[in-house]
Amino acid sequence: MDAQGHGTATVVDGGVTELVVMWAGFPLLGTGLGAALTAASGWLAERPWVPFDGWFAFLARLPEQQAYAAGCAVPALAGLVLAYVGTRERLTVTVGRTAVRLRHDGHEQEVSRATVAGVFVDGTALVLLGVDGGELAREKSDLNRERLASAFTGHGWPWRKEDPHRGAYRRWVEGLPGLPAGADALLRARQRALDTDRGGEARELRAELGRLGVVVRDEEKRQYWRTAGDPLDRKGRTDGG
Repeated sequence: MDAQGHGTATVVDGGVTELVVMWAGFPLLGTGLGAALTAASGWLAERPWVPFDGWFAFLARLPEQQAYAAGCAVPALAGLVLAYVGTRERLTVTVGRTAVRLRHDGHEQEVSRATVAGVFVDGTALVLLGVDGGELAREKSDLNRERLASAFTGHGWPWRKEDPHRGAYRRWVEGLPGLPAGADALLRARQRALDTDRGGEARELRAELGRLGVVVRDEEKRQYWRTAGDPLDRKGRTDGG
């Protein structure tokens, strides 16, 4: 059932293979790396330029069986941590006739079909465009574009080949005229968050800018902005609308 219980929903995610790769592959890779480093621990411990030389010296002093157990356990555990982070950051999209549910990085958002004017992939992000020209959702995604398009168009959503407002964006430069009051300060704070890899803060500031009617997209760590409410280009629709 879809997010509101009407009909059969389509779920788009990385699939079981992705989970197997993360939860089995990452720990196995860590174990193999740990075994190789443990075998060379005596040599590594004598090289002052090698990071964690104290750890390698500790392994070199242990009996062989204990050394391999400790040397493999730590990177295997690191692999499990990476698998957990990867699973948490996976985007799962559940598309129904009346709503779509997005689950990503511990957050879940449900968006009503009636509020959406367009859906598209912008670089590495899935974007839901509101009827007022603002963005209802922008989630980082490595999901297959064709699978997403099929899921949305199959349920009657207005899928677009590209951002219909792409040409309206301008690169943000501090003090640039045309922004609503308070937006420049938010963009300045968001730039600091991007520069220091504080993704959660950048996400929150994007939402604050949205409340002021400012839409932001990123290229590398550069911010580009436009105001919501621009006329929607009807070209690029693949649902016949």
